[in-house]
Amino acid sequence: MSMLRKADGFVSRTIADDVIIVPVRGGVGDLESIFTLNAVGATIWQAIDGRTPLEGLTAAVARAYDVGDEEAAADVRAFLDLLSARGLVVEGSAP
Repeated sequence: MSMLRKADGFVSRTIADDVIIVPVRGGVGDLESIFTLNAVGATIWQAIDGRTPLEGLTAAVARAYDVGDEEAAADVRAFLDLLSARGLVVEGSAP
């Protein structure tokens, strides 16, 4: 998996420790497809910038939640796979 960036067509807002992601189509939010991320997901989402490699995302999770590198890497990979399947991230560097 190469570097990922957030896909176009989504807006996100942080509320407390959660991040809410809303797809925007034609200037209108698609409220049927809202994604809510917990604190760990929010940490990963906020670190996705098209310049940070997978190792950097893993390190951010390991640091923030005091978990081992292997556990953090497995969690990050699984979460990125989910985001990718939902079209929230795409491969490539930041524009």
